[in-house]
Amino acid sequence: MGFTFFFNSIALGAGLAMDAFSVSLANGMNEPKITVKKVITIAGIFAFFQALMPILGYVCVHTIVNIFSSFQKLIPWIALILLSYIGGKMLIEGIKNKCDEDKGEGRTTFTALLVQGVATSIDALSTGFTISEYSALEAVICAAIIALVTFIICFAGVFAGKKFGTCMAGKASIFGGIILIIIGIEIFITGIF
Repeated sequence: MGFTFFFNSIALGAGLAMDAFSVSLANGMNEPKITVKKVITIAGIFAFFQALMPILGYVCVHTIVNIFSSFQKLIPWIALILLSYIGGKMLIEGIKNKCDEDKGEGRTTFTALLVQGVATSIDALSTGFTISEYSALEAVICAAIIALVTFIICFAGVFAGKKFGTCMAGKASIFGGIILIIIGIEIFITGIF
């Protein structure tokens, strides 16, 4: 494990974290009075799933590669469905609360965070193929680096969304929902084509 290994792991983490960053931004916008504890929870959930998925992919490559290959075709569909559902729900809540300017603040539930974590990291399963030549220890270290990078990026994303969301007040939930739906469509299009 040299410089190249760590550099590639950090770059991989940054690339994989972009969808999670966008969702973190939307979560911060949706909940402008978010607490630091909740920000840590959001970043932690995304970091956990971004690390878990490459490890699962790595295990699949070394054990049940045929099953994983057929499952990989479903990844864009799963991400599209999950993110569209969550985004649509935020959009509907934002439209319902549009008339009530005092509300302007949503709460992202733990269940919604888990679904977001899976949806934004499910494409990282294929990363298991790219790290398949690593030893088990190297794969775990790579996953830990991916988790750390994701945590930092998502932590910053929630705070940026919070700042932006405070300015947007009641429109934040609508905008956040649209962002999630767009991310789902983007994952679907890049996964299919």
